Amino acid sequence: MDTPLTTIAVVGLGTMGTGIAEVLAGAGREVIGIDISDAAARRSVAAIEASTARGVERERISEEERRDILARFRTFSDLQAAADADLVIEVVSESYEAKQQVFRALDSIVRPGTILATGTNALSVTRLAADSEHPERVLGLHFFNPAPAMKLVEVVASVLTAPQAVEAVTALARELGKEPVKVGDRPGFVADGLLFGYLNQAAAMYEARYASREDIDAAMKLGCGLPMGPLALLDLIGIDTARTVLDAMYTESGDRLHAPAPILKQLSEAGLTGRKSGRGFYTYAGPGTSVLVADALTPQSADERAGATREIRSVGVAGSGTMASGIAEVFAKAGYDVVLAARSLEKAETAKSRIAKSLSRSVDKGRMTAEVREATLGRVSAAGSLDSFTEVDLAVEAVAEDLEIKQQLFATLDKVCKEGAVLATTTSSLPVVACARATSRPQDVIGMHFFNPAPAMKLVEVVRTVLTSDEVHATVREVTTKIKKHPVDCGDRAGFIVNALLFPYLNNAIKMVEEHYATLDDIDAAMKLGGGYPMGPFELLDVVGLDVSLAIEKVLHREFRDPGLAPAPLLEHLVAAGCLGRKTGRGFREYARR
Repeated sequence: MDTPLTTIAVVGLGTMGTGIAEVLAGAGREVIGIDISDAAARRSVAAIEASTARGVERERISEEERRDILARFRTFSDLQAAADADLVIEVVSESYEAKQQVFRALDSIVRPGTILATGTNALSVTRLAADSEHPERVLGLHFFNPAPAMKLVEVVASVLTAPQAVEAVTALARELGKEPVKVGDRPGFVADGLLFGYLNQAAAMYEARYASREDIDAAMKLGCGLPMGPLALLDLIGIDTARTVLDAMYTESGDRLHAPAPILKQLSEAGLTGRKSGRGFYTYAGPGTSVLVADALTPQSADERAGATREIRSVGVAGSGTMASGIAEVFAKAGYDVVLAARSLEKAETAKSRIAKSLSRSVDKGRMTAEVREATLGRVSAAGSLDSFTEVDLAVEAVAEDLEIKQQLFATLDKVCKEGAVLATTTSSLPVVACARATSRPQDVIGMHFFNPAPAMKLVEVVRTVLTSDEVHATVREVTTKIKKHPVDCGDRAGFIVNALLFPYLNNAIKMVEEHYATLDDIDAAMKLGGGYPMGPFELLDVVGLDVSLAIEKVLHREFRDPGLAPAPLLEHLVAAGCLGRKTGRGFREYARR
């Protein structure tokens, strides 16, 4: 197996096979494309012709390089064409039967030293290898779609795979300009193993009618910086494909979080598989297009939805931390008069000075004039008690995430605030209704969950309880839009949208490390390069704080009572040891003390 991998066969010329063939040909390899369908082969050639033409147009490659790439890609309809290949990459349909048929045939066609790679992300590489005459040469080589753009390649060794084969394809991946991550054989491997659990939870959340598809997708894009929302991503991947991957993961793990949400089965069996069929969670202009068209579930415009609202001219923000000052800054920038109240005038003044510094940075960066800064800061007044909220139209609490403290504060707001004032909590994990019940006017209480840092983050989760009035809900949605944030509607249950989907994913990443399946670095790389995440899960956990993460995971576990949501013991151990992330200098990683 020391032969350099210069001639490579790709079996299956769908979107993934074509993308892999283009990457290989672009890196100077001779590529033998094989598909039983002549039409698929023609589409594959046409796709690479079009892609390389765009490359010339954008001056990424020369016309001569384009001709060389096209000359290195030849297509055939018979597996015999793979006889001279040093490596065969199989990317046929995701079924054992189809893949085993290919591997059995290849056993009698290729040389003994030829490496056989499967592109599966859901099936057992070990099972495929065991069925081969030479299991030591079989491994997994999992590219991500679109293969030319995505940097991650998961190299999957079974217990039967020869180390030389793993090293050879790992070296090839690097030569292709990819980032190879070596992983063991289990369904989903690293990236999809974490990604599909999250996608499944999003599908279940939508199926339970907890939030609309648009709100779920907007929440994860704006709250986590993801390139796509989970339901749009399921449509892109293919709902049938997602169901197959999840079935395999559930069979292996027995974790209910991996049991495919019933809606995935319903949509798959109805042929509503996503973009490729023209309809999935969303409706598209036609099969294979990304152009969305309105359907019966498309939300009404703001004008159509508008109900009676209350006039909001002044806002009270209770708290002195980063979140409180950030929220006060957001309202002041939008033209509202803001009272920033803390437990003492000194604390309130300190919080106001934080706003002044933030606004000065905006001036330095040319985002704001000095005059606008002074006018904005002039709209913020500091106060040492909640008695200053007597005339505010909207009171927003941003104090410690402790239910008893919040309930006491709401009881005070109830006494201080005028009739008709809207009372909002920024809690991220506590029941909003418990705050509402601490008042004599629960119909006026609502959740407004801002994300940190409030001036930069565009999302606000608007959380209505069963007692919140329609008028208060409409008012807060309107105000959220006026402060240039995107409102998403949530019911009053633990985690709302973002944390309920984010923290189980983070917890599962920790479990992967506990099980010695992959390293912190490989998992972080896999999610950034394979999932388009702005940060890997362990980078994010250390930023959020391991104590904060553990508290949220405990709340989710308590609320939903699913064993799969139980916090990973490793997280509990680190918190008990005082390793809380960047703020203490050590979490999953160590940080230089400032």
